[in-house]
Amino acid sequence: MKRAHWGSRIGFILATAGSAVGLGNVWKFPYMAAQNGGAAFLLVYVAIVFTIGISVMLAEFAIGRAGERNPVGALRRLKGGPWPVVGYMGIAAAFIILSFYSVVAGWTIAYAFKAAAGVLATSDPEVLGAMFNDFSGNPAQPILYHLLFMALTVGVVAGGIHGGIERSCTILLPLLLLILVVLAVRSLTLPGAMEGLRFYLQPDFSKVSAETFNGALAQAFFSLSLGMGVMITYGSYLSHRENLPRSAMWVTACDLLVALMAGLVILPAVFAFSFDPQAGPGLVFITLPAVFAQMPAGVVFAVLFFVLLVIAALTSSVSLLEVLVAYFVDQWGWRRKSAAVALGFIAFALGIPSSLSLGIWSNFQIAGRSIFDFLDYISSNLLLPLGGLAITLFVGWVILPQAMREATSEGAHPFPLAGIWRVICRYVAPIAIAWILLSGL
Repeated sequence: MKRAHWGSRIGFILATAGSAVGLGNVWKFPYMAAQNGGAAFLLVYVAIVFTIGISVMLAEFAIGRAGERNPVGALRRLKGGPWPVVGYMGIAAAFIILSFYSVVAGWTIAYAFKAAAGVLATSDPEVLGAMFNDFSGNPAQPILYHLLFMALTVGVVAGGIHGGIERSCTILLPLLLLILVVLAVRSLTLPGAMEGLRFYLQPDFSKVSAETFNGALAQAFFSLSLGMGVMITYGSYLSHRENLPRSAMWVTACDLLVALMAGLVILPAVFAFSFDPQAGPGLVFITLPAVFAQMPAGVVFAVLFFVLLVIAALTSSVSLLEVLVAYFVDQWGWRRKSAAVALGFIAFALGIPSSLSLGIWSNFQIAGRSIFDFLDYISSNLLLPLGGLAITLFVGWVILPQAMREATSEGAHPFPLAGIWRVICRYVAPIAIAWILLSGL
């Protein structure tokens, strides 16, 4: 069966950027910056993204296009031996992340409805905190929204590469950027917003530690969808005329732009109304609704914000499910629609314990963590960095000549930074990932 391809270059860029742009950018990046010295964390993050991050992404693109298969099939076709195990690790990571990611994404749908109904129109964080705890701890409601979000994800993936993923991302990503711009302008024009802007853009290096580097690397891998087979899978649908380094640069730049703008939306607004910018995950579901409640036309901006989160989550979850679907279509001959429905249902079922661990199963711990936190930890801090480490070693030491040919499209596109990429894949990225991985453990 002939392999599907992206319909256009811009379609591929938007779909891949959509995978990279997710809840990690909008939800996690601003509070991590707040906890790690503002612009100091930003500088560390940018350095990691434009050295290790973009190098791993290019490596995954090269593997995917050369192998023209899912992560397992591509690695088996290029070399075989033990290397397909790395592909299985990526598939496991995609399954795990999709299961709990969909739970949080379901919250964003619920909160979009709550915002539209005016339920969130209170500026009392204690009331909003109690509301969030009651909702997330409810044994039924979050699971229903988790199911709704997974159904949306399945619907897009079942539509295929061009008709489903590419078409939806071509609409959703520009809409996401438009909403971000509107919210950022509103946030920056609030009285007192400049204090938040200074906090965000003025570095405090006293807060930078080994934990900062570990957090920035985990954030980069999670945000850029690295180490989970997504970029290998999306790269497998690329034509051999596509300029891989340029594509990697566009995707990385778009991902970073959204993270930066999310900080401009959230931190100035939080400072304008004297809330705590280091409130952690509660920043989105507790602090920000309190901020919106004090704004003129706050209901409108609250709805826009949670719709933004839904879009960001959907473009990422689609790529995670596509990794799984591509494996079963390529290796087992499943029909795409059947694979999307079956695998989506399995991921939904796997997400139920994560949801319940925030409520009636909260006393059940694995290694001192709730089920939700445990799955987040082993995927973000273990499987993704390990996958990235293995990918850079594979490209840097096993298939480097072939990877170089892919990076230049058989000499059709110049790649002036080829020597630097080779050094990063062979030495810099493996050593840095290994050091940060060990320090995180």
